[in-house]
Amino acid sequence: MSRIRSVAAAATNPDRRALLAATGAVGLSAGIGFALRPETDAPAATATTAADRAATVSLSNREAQAAPLTPYTRGTTLASVAAPRTSSGYRRLGDGPAWSRVVRGDLATPKSGRETRRTTLASFVQFTDLHVVDVQHPLRYEYLRAQTASAWRPQEALSVAGAVSLVERVNALRGAPVTGSPLHFVMTTGDNTDNNSKTELDWFLKVMSGGRITPNSGDPRRYEGVQNSGLKLYWQPDAALRDADKQLGFPHLEGFLDAAIREVNSPGLNVPWYSTVGNHDSLPGGCYAPGDSFFADFAVGGKKLMTLDEQVGKAIWDNVKSGGDPRGTEWKDLIKSQAEKMRSVTPDENRAPFTPLEYLKAHLDPAHRGYGPVGHGYSQANLDAGTQYYAFRIADDVIGISLDSTDPGGHYEGSLGTAQLTWLDRTLKEAAKDGSYAVLFSHHTSKSMRNLNKDPARPTEARHGGDEVLALLGRHRNVLAWVNGHSHRNRITPHSSANGGSFWEISTASHIDFPQLARVIELVDNKDGTISLFTTLIESAAPHATDFSDLSQTGLAALYRELSFNAPGRRDTLTGTPGDRNTELVLRKG
Repeated sequence: MSRIRSVAAAATNPDRRALLAATGAVGLSAGIGFALRPETDAPAATATTAADRAATVSLSNREAQAAPLTPYTRGTTLASVAAPRTSSGYRRLGDGPAWSRVVRGDLATPKSGRETRRTTLASFVQFTDLHVVDVQHPLRYEYLRAQTASAWRPQEALSVAGAVSLVERVNALRGAPVTGSPLHFVMTTGDNTDNNSKTELDWFLKVMSGGRITPNSGDPRRYEGVQNSGLKLYWQPDAALRDADKQLGFPHLEGFLDAAIREVNSPGLNVPWYSTVGNHDSLPGGCYAPGDSFFADFAVGGKKLMTLDEQVGKAIWDNVKSGGDPRGTEWKDLIKSQAEKMRSVTPDENRAPFTPLEYLKAHLDPAHRGYGPVGHGYSQANLDAGTQYYAFRIADDVIGISLDSTDPGGHYEGSLGTAQLTWLDRTLKEAAKDGSYAVLFSHHTSKSMRNLNKDPARPTEARHGGDEVLALLGRHRNVLAWVNGHSHRNRITPHSSANGGSFWEISTASHIDFPQLARVIELVDNKDGTISLFTTLIESAAPHATDFSDLSQTGLAALYRELSFNAPGRRDTLTGTPGDRNTELVLRKG
């Protein structure tokens, strides 16, 4: 009998896997998040009990509510996509035409009749680049807006409401759109936070696992930041000032800032979720090596820089793009030189940067368990080894591998250290021996892993870029997909190697920049020597149309999307081509 079983079948028989996990018979079990130490082949012990592990395993296979027996489109971009209703100025959004599904046979020829034969292997959702933002944080470099649109976005103050609405969308899905199978889990692929801040980490974890969030720091009574600064460089929503954005048609919305810092309630995901780290989670500003006490002190202090000479800003940003200041030495000198131009804000210790150890401990905190698993992939093994990568079982025949592609040496591009690359190779070999396919998750794409700065904690260890990772994956015929983010763009790339191995690299747009998406991914065995990966993009649950008088939590989530569409400097290419959106990706079985 084939080892491949449908997810639906696994969901009806969770006790067998729970028993195996409790007795230690399963090396990689859903929800346990066993991690291997870089220096050993043995799984490191976790802090959870056998009973806890068994309970979490059951959760990983729990059925999504009212899963249909046939495909559906409602609540996905197969039904409708937000689109502009007007042609000029500030453009209001409404219901637009759907994105159809594209069948891609780059790696294998699709065979007729497969829809009647296929069996589901697994189904899950990818969140990426949520960028939950503390917009009042002193270390933010909004003053570089003229150099890069990512320095400040008019929608950023609503990132928490927007992220909660995405959670609400997943909770409302009736299983997976193509197969109707239960959703196994949600995986975040990094940049969960924006500025390596404890405030943002707390908000992100509550968004995912449930809780009440007040997206405000500093003065608890009022907003203190660039949007009530009176500076024309930024949209001043509550003021009558004709700032640069209002000249483009942005509205005057009295009460916007009070609403933006009002309490938001997240129901938390109703499926388990796993976490992957990104450069904005690990590095101040998403690009500078951590550990400098100057940046830590400035983050919690009472001064904030809001304007900068354009030529000075250009020189700083050009240097950042080229990787010329990975430790932030020149950025620190710039901040010190601008002391007289800074404005006073309320100091807040909660804005302090978090260390990798604190990031792990926060995920392991029982207060943020939600639907599990404990640690959301991370375990005591990661704490002991000082790592942020792990493997976990998705289903009987599929494992997931979460990588840490951030470079502690600084810069926003990524790479892997030798220890992690060796661990990845070993983990894939062990999965192949077990007859398991593998799906990889990372923040960076293969093309954005070009940063080979040394890890200060491991100065003798080599770093390895995307080409080396692709070569390694090409040697393992059990790899199905590499799922990532970072680029804020939808892009699906086929990869094949000389030994016959092939896999798909699936990169998904962010949830801070338009089109603000997440992606459902379904793995199926076509029973004809091929496997299909179905990808379906989803938007948040907020309505496409906005009402400027509606500053409720739902109204703000809708406005979050519309503001992102109108953000100056927005790139139209982020939606990708039709073949990068809703797809069926066919490949040969390994």
